[in-house]
Amino acid sequence: MRKLVYYVGVSLDGRIAGSGGEFDFFPQGDERQAATYSTWLNALYPETVPTAYRAAFGVAGTPNRRFDTVVMGLGTYRPALDSGITSPYAHLRQYVVSSTLAPDIDPAVTVVPDDPSALVRELKGEVGTGLDVWLCGGGRLAGALLPEIDELLIKTYPVVAGAGVPLVDGVFDPTVFDVAERTAFPHGVTLTRLTRR
Repeated sequence: MRKLVYYVGVSLDGRIAGSGGEFDFFPQGDERQAATYSTWLNALYPETVPTAYRAAFGVAGTPNRRFDTVVMGLGTYRPALDSGITSPYAHLRQYVVSSTLAPDIDPAVTVVPDDPSALVRELKGEVGTGLDVWLCGGGRLAGALLPEIDELLIKTYPVVAGAGVPLVDGVFDPTVFDVAERTAFPHGVTLTRLTRR
């Protein structure tokens, strides 16, 4: 069965974005450190690079290695939309969970107005793809989908945001995950892979 994998960057205080949805406050280190870090991550997960940046990051034409589908909330989709991009991950099947977004925003994007759990269960039940489903964000969607999340890929940045969008924003539901592996980078970022116990 396919997995739902929540792959996201987070601050030390558990924020995936600022109060206004900003995400440019995550420190990237100096130029050399940033290049080493992004090259390593992009080699592992090339499909997580938005289509518009794939050539610049050297992954244009690279086959999807881990995911063939992305699920995101409107807050995660909004920056692309505000830039005039309606299909930010054209190399993946794209689902946006939103009760306010027009269903015909782009033929390559499926708008899901309600019940994201039913969508995810359907996607996880697909056979023959060999690849997983990427939960790209945001916090409220992760809260709604917590019972369906099989794995976490958390990039933790050495910064405290103070306020903003939490990693998971839902009801109190302690859910235990085990650390499967952790990689630390010289500029203070760690990538931790956790699996549901």
